[in-house]
Amino acid sequence: MYRVLFVCLGNICRSPLADGVLAHKLSLAGLAGQVAVDSCGTGGYHVGAPPHCESIRVAEQHGVPLAHLRARQVTIGDFEAFDLIVAMDRQNHQDLLALDASGRLHSRVSLFMSYVPDAADQDVPDPYFGGSEGFDDVYALVDAGCDTLLAEIRQRLADRNPSAPH
Repeated sequence: MYRVLFVCLGNICRSPLADGVLAHKLSLAGLAGQVAVDSCGTGGYHVGAPPHCESIRVAEQHGVPLAHLRARQVTIGDFEAFDLIVAMDRQNHQDLLALDASGRLHSRVSLFMSYVPDAADQDVPDPYFGGSEGFDDVYALVDAGCDTLLAEIRQRLADRNPSAPH
């Protein structure tokens, strides 16, 4: 099982959107049984809470369920449990690298916008304090980035098991 973790600050806006979108795309691609997806936050502000209502709204408009997700805070154990940890912005990326003080697992941490073709910015903007348009914009970025990420995951699965059908 290949495991992907998305990380933002509070785990109610950006990272649950990425979690839901990638899980949905994996299911459509027939890869749900080979890849596990989760999300969390570097902060513990919303632990146990569902995603923001606007995240749920925009996801549901695209057929992506999110309401079942609950916020949690990242732990050092996540570095061992996940093959790929994707930070939604540079600050959370830095916070993740600081959490892994040994630096031993830094290679597992990436920045989400590195998967968005022709991205003008390095951060997925936090829509928490904005209106619904911000959540729509974040969904579009997440959707584009998850397409690229899906292709990369397919390649990683192929590299792990070259004889398996893809």
